[in-house]
Amino acid sequence: MKLISILFIAILFIQAFVAVEVSSVLSDADNSLSQEDAGDNYGGLLKKHHPLKINCSYACSRRCSKSSRKNLCHRACKSCCARCHCVPPGTYGNKDLCPCYAKLTTHGNRPKCP
Repeated sequence: MKLISILFIAILFIQAFVAVEVSSVLSDADNSLSQEDAGDNYGGLLKKHHPLKINCSYACSRRCSKSSRKNLCHRACKSCCARCHCVPPGTYGNKDLCPCYAKLTTHGNRPKCP
């Protein structure tokens, strides 16, 4: 009888511990989703295990539309897009939305991507 009651108490203790762990994991997941929904974490939105395939030709044509050297801009942009699977919106700036794109440099430590 004592053995059964001890076993029953142990099972209840383990069940309570698992319930607390599950609720803390779920609340952490809810917090990370709410940050992404709020737009506070652009890097988190862009970093995925399997990056989405984007149309680099179209994205780079849009990015380089106002460039004075369109062929050079388009070639560099396509190279960066192929590596990062991301092209910032607009024709200039906004590189903070695509950190990989912003970090690429030439051999002379100048920004590679337009």
